[in-house]
Amino acid sequence: MSKKKTDLELNDILIESVAAEGKALAHVDGTVLFVEFAVPGDVVDVRVYKKKKNYMEGYITRIVKPSEHRLAPFCPHFGVCGGCRWQPLPYAMQLQAKQQQVYDQLVRIGHLEIPPISPILASERTEYYRNKLEFSFSSKRWILRDEDPDAIPPEDACGLGFHVGKFFDKVLDIKDCHLQRDPSNAIRLFIKRYAVEHGLSFYDIRENRGFLRNMFIRTTETDQLMLILCFGYEDTPARTQLLDAVAAAFPAITSLYYVINTKQNDSISDQECHLYRGDATIYETMENLRFSIGPKSFYQTNSRQAYRLYCTVRDLAALTGNEVVYDLYTGTGTIAQFVSSKASQVIGIEYVPEAIEDARKNTEYNGITNCRFFAGDMKDILTAGFIREQGRPDVIILDPPRAGIHPDVARVILEASPARMVYVSCNPASQARDLALFAQEYAITAVQPVDMFPHTQHVENVCQLIKK
Repeated sequence: MSKKKTDLELNDILIESVAAEGKALAHVDGTVLFVEFAVPGDVVDVRVYKKKKNYMEGYITRIVKPSEHRLAPFCPHFGVCGGCRWQPLPYAMQLQAKQQQVYDQLVRIGHLEIPPISPILASERTEYYRNKLEFSFSSKRWILRDEDPDAIPPEDACGLGFHVGKFFDKVLDIKDCHLQRDPSNAIRLFIKRYAVEHGLSFYDIRENRGFLRNMFIRTTETDQLMLILCFGYEDTPARTQLLDAVAAAFPAITSLYYVINTKQNDSISDQECHLYRGDATIYETMENLRFSIGPKSFYQTNSRQAYRLYCTVRDLAALTGNEVVYDLYTGTGTIAQFVSSKASQVIGIEYVPEAIEDARKNTEYNGITNCRFFAGDMKDILTAGFIREQGRPDVIILDPPRAGIHPDVARVILEASPARMVYVSCNPASQARDLALFAQEYAITAVQPVDMFPHTQHVENVCQLIKK
């Protein structure tokens, strides 16, 4: 065993359990060791890349004896691509680990008093469940371990796919992705092949230059499809020829957009999306509601699980038809509209103005008249004065970003004193922190985890709070 951290090799390590952040856990001479891509029961050799006083982190160099639970990864890109890290872990064990994660964050770390946690709601699909993917173009793709960089022909040096691990400038060329159903893979492969054959430049992320930058594919359960191609600069003839070729090859594309993005990040939230061909939006349906999805719209990326999530929220809101409901961080107003038939009035607040525009359009289309939406920073919009004007909420639904809610928002909520709250979170750690702010005045009366992202460590969690 070398004393150098980068050369520290550990042999015959028994993996004990699943740990946080998608890693697995073992112990070496009383020190915790976190290992990537390991399964409980594996015996492995590990190369340590980080050594701290109380823990180490490493990756597998050899599987000495595979666990009886270990599955063969279904994706050819497993281990290099940063997604679907739990492929070797049986789905039942993934669910168990996510259930444990919720308990650990709320009880063991957060010290909250909660009722027994309801069994996690499993995803109906564990592959091809996403309705949105983003792919990046790179002039210098990630080189695999068994490749000779000097032997790679120039036409194969570029890539179109996902970023590798934690590297902002490393893109893995994706041949087959199991996250989004066809024709997602076919469209991506066609665009790359066309670009190479026609000499179109791929983006250089470090130098911030290149023609083809990134692309988004959105699909719906109603078999509609939106493609958004993003370019680093305008070249009208080249752009037009590419878009025409894609449209001709894939007539199933419902909505074809392009973006000219000359800034230094790939986000299109502040960019103009130009409709090149087809419909301006695609549509998703849920019960008797239809939701319009534009190029910038937020919609839960696992459509079928989104329905189960919203049903959970509606059940825990326990509405009778007489309540004023505040839906905070409403996005495009999907939850607000989903519960509106059981409420007297619903007030939705969201930071993104485009999302609020979508929400208003959807309510108009769906014939909903008891929803009102407001755009702005939550801590600036949700004030005592706002509540006086709009009416005190009987029920508040919270679905904030991963960071959770601002303390000022929590303070106003406590002052409003709703009878019930339903808190939806994609990050049980920040959720536990926020729930502690309400603990003196509210009891947590139900906890329901939902698996939105199979083969990842991420888990959605819903808590019901009742005024004491």
